[in-house]
Amino acid sequence: MRYLETCGIEYRHRRGSGPHVVMLHGIGSDATSFNRLLPYLPTDWDILVWNAPGYGGSGALAPAEPDATDYAERLEQVVEALGIGPLILVGHSLGTLIAAAYAQRHPERVSGLVLMACAEGYGIDQGEALPDKAADRLAALARLGARAFAEQRAPRLMVRPDAQPDVLADAIAAMSRIDPTGYGQAVHALSKGHLAASVGQLSVASLVLVGRDDVITPPEQSLQAHQALSTHASDLTHEWLEIDDAGHIVHQQRPEAVAQALRDFVVRLQPKLENV
Repeated sequence: MRYLETCGIEYRHRRGSGPHVVMLHGIGSDATSFNRLLPYLPTDWDILVWNAPGYGGSGALAPAEPDATDYAERLEQVVEALGIGPLILVGHSLGTLIAAAYAQRHPERVSGLVLMACAEGYGIDQGEALPDKAADRLAALARLGARAFAEQRAPRLMVRPDAQPDVLADAIAAMSRIDPTGYGQAVHALSKGHLAASVGQLSVASLVLVGRDDVITPPEQSLQAHQALSTHASDLTHEWLEIDDAGHIVHQQRPEAVAQALRDFVVRLQPKLENV
């Protein structure tokens, strides 16, 4: 799919007659992180994949220190311009915070929520200093430059990276393309996030999945989000899945398994989608 642009956002759109699926990438990546997953998804699905604000050809956000709602409102501009919905939101890592913020602000537009490798966030308040781990990210990027930064960090996104050198190369390439301004804004959004609290206010069917060997956002972090969703809306479908032989970039290491989980989830959502 070629890149298009609207509302200052660069995106790819595979049009179809089926459910509208929006995919939101993580902090150290871009739209290409879903390239391995898309071929395993039904060809009739209408799939939108964006480069988040400050990534690729997408313009940065106005606030220097945004939170997830700023990204969610930019996404709403795109969704409104394209006239798509109801939406199944698929977020990875930082994308889970954006998906949750969007679902909070626009619940009428969201029919399903898929959270992969959940980024819980650090829960700081506006104006509070960045946590040490977050500040260290920015210092490392400034010190090393994007390419060396990517070569240092990307292997930790995977389990046994030497076994999938093509996946590792893709992860390094995407991280090498990050822009310091966009990445800095995303670090602030991550730092302000509190995913379990956010999703604990949602009434939406969900699928939460994680790589069993994820050391960036360990399974127990994603499990907290799943439990919060299940507790708040116990009458809805809430699914939990750990995928073997996968790290943080579970959708790149095990695209077939992730695609099967997505297909099964959408099948269970179908009656609701047909009644919208």
